[in-house]
Amino acid sequence: MVVAVKSKKVAKGGRLVARVSSADKAVIMKAASLAGQSVGSFVVAQARKAALETLETHDRVVLNAEQSRRFVEALLAKPAAPTARMREAMKLSRAKVKSDLD
Repeated sequence: MVVAVKSKKVAKGGRLVARVSSADKAVIMKAASLAGQSVGSFVVAQARKAALETLETHDRVVLNAEQSRRFVEALLAKPAAPTARMREAMKLSRAKVKSDLD
């Protein structure tokens, strides 16, 4: 279901240019016409929608039940004892970093 949302007018200073085949242009023009939009508005709206979907898929991690269970178990598990290398790094950090809590 397509819902039209009226938004505030925003100054448009950016510009996008794309070369498309005649077939792609015809498809886009027909779709824009069916949607009751100008070609420019249609292209921008669809590009923005695709961009937001792409960003969302990269910003969110989806786990199935098994993956979720393993993740929570790892979070709740007792941490491993620090290795000699980690103890040395902590020692160097304490020597170099001054804290108000010390």
